[in-house]
Amino acid sequence: MTSTIKVNNIQNQCGQNIINENSNTITLGASGDTIALASGASQTGFGREGSVDWQTGSIKTSTFTAVNGQGFFVDTSSGAVTANLPAGSAGAIVAFADYTRTFGTNKLTISPNGSEKIGGLAADANLNVNGQAATFVYVDATEGWINVQNVEDSETGASFITATGGTITCCGNFKIHTFTSPGTFCVSSISGNPANNEVSYLVIAGGGGGGNTAPQGVASGGGGAGGYREKKSSIDTYSASPKAGGCAMTITAAPFPITVGAGAAANSGGFDKGNNGNPSVFNGITSAGGGGGTSYAQPPGGPGGSGGGGGDFPHPSNPTPGGAGNTPPTTPPQGSNGGPGAGAPQSTNTAGGGGGGASAVGATASSGSGGNGGAGVATSITGSPVTRAGGGGGGGSSVGSGGSGGGGAGKPHSPGQTGGAGTVNTGSGGGGTAAPDSGCNPGSIGGTGGSGIVVIRYKFQ
Repeated sequence: MTSTIKVNNIQNQCGQNIINENSNTITLGASGDTIALASGASQTGFGREGSVDWQTGSIKTSTFTAVNGQGFFVDTSSGAVTANLPAGSAGAIVAFADYTRTFGTNKLTISPNGSEKIGGLAADANLNVNGQAATFVYVDATEGWINVQNVEDSETGASFITATGGTITCCGNFKIHTFTSPGTFCVSSISGNPANNEVSYLVIAGGGGGGNTAPQGVASGGGGAGGYREKKSSIDTYSASPKAGGCAMTITAAPFPITVGAGAAANSGGFDKGNNGNPSVFNGITSAGGGGGTSYAQPPGGPGGSGGGGGDFPHPSNPTPGGAGNTPPTTPPQGSNGGPGAGAPQSTNTAGGGGGGASAVGATASSGSGGNGGAGVATSITGSPVTRAGGGGGGGSSVGSGGSGGGGAGKPHSPGQTGGAGTVNTGSGGGGTAAPDSGCNPGSIGGTGGSGIVVIRYKFQ
């Protein structure tokens, strides 16, 4: 049976309307008064119905016990936090929210009272997603506390970096921008969580070229690898190289020009030293181009990210030294020294030293045998292990091999030989070469250096 009650204006003893037929608002009592229901009466529309009173004046940073009817903002930026649930009673309600958007780094553990349950299990529950918020209601002893609301990204504004530029790929929760030529890393928005604005990066310069030869029986050194600089962010998960100890980088919403260094071009002939590679640059991180290999009676191999290999000199006791790596110096070192050549009277016994690589010096040449290029280094920043920045091998009767990671191989004593080229986008050095022992010698040209690369990686979900 449904009853309809006509409500007219009703006033209290002070002449104030407490019920107005033209209003949807009914006022009972004054501030501070208690309104009592008669025995046996029921009420609807009052009190809590699936919501909590959020405790904005008490941010939780360490273990605490939740209170029925309250919601808590939890700050885990300094470490994980545990929230102990109150003793369960039917209809009890509590809620939690990620105050600093750091649950993904340091979780919030929610622990039931004694042997009570959460979702039917007598075990802890964990909130471990940045920006997560959850509400729990106690139902009964069978299921215990039930999660009636779960928001896994309650942040305002961007949760992660948004950017364009280069070739974009994804690896799990991380986005990768690979630049194989100059471009712009354009960041349109950043995260409200500072940890998500730190990026990983790899910056490799162009490799140096191998030296040229002209006189009979002369050999040249291999080019050094371009400088190698890497940093893994504090929240990243890939397997980085042993050299990934550079400066941390927190990004802002701005355009960042990218310079990808070209590999050294070949010289035209004669016994010129090989050219140096060109630098690569990202947001103040500069990797130096690899040093060029050198040849007959020339100064030492070129200095650079890694040094170029030394050439021969027409006397056994006067080989040309390799070039200095890590020039200019960085921490950790961006490269290694080139190896010295092997001196001898002009003959098949001359040989060039190996160019330096990212992780090893170029090998010293011996009588007739060119030095191997120094080894590069592997990183999984692009999603799988790739080795880059190997030194070029020296020329000789027995040639030096290119260093792992794309170094060009040296070439033997033979007319018109051109040293092996460094592999593109690895920053590897070009190989040296060697002139024939007799006959009309047009000269041999050292290998070109491999171009560099810039890779940027960050969390995007």
